[in-house]
Amino acid sequence: MAESQDAEADRKPQLLHLVFGGDLEDIESIRFTDLHELDIVGIYPNYATAYDAWKDKAQSTVDNARRRYFIVHLHRLLDPETEVLPGRAGS
Repeated sequence: MAESQDAEADRKPQLLHLVFGGDLEDIESIRFTDLHELDIVGIYPNYATAYDAWKDKAQSTVDNARRRYFIVHLHRLLDPETEVLPGRAGS
């Protein structure tokens, strides 16, 4: 059974998501104070796991108003021709 689940997972497209953050120059913009100090949290196989990582990081830095974390849909950058259909899990 595990083999068939692995084979099925291999056929599905990977919807990679990057979670990263850093200190902003101004809380009203998205311009980082120092690009060398960006915190690359990780790359995740779907939006749900990326969201969990983002939420953990965002909550751990709640006392720093200038520190912000973001989720980037890497799969959209890697293959801009492919459209994720509404309601499809992991967008």
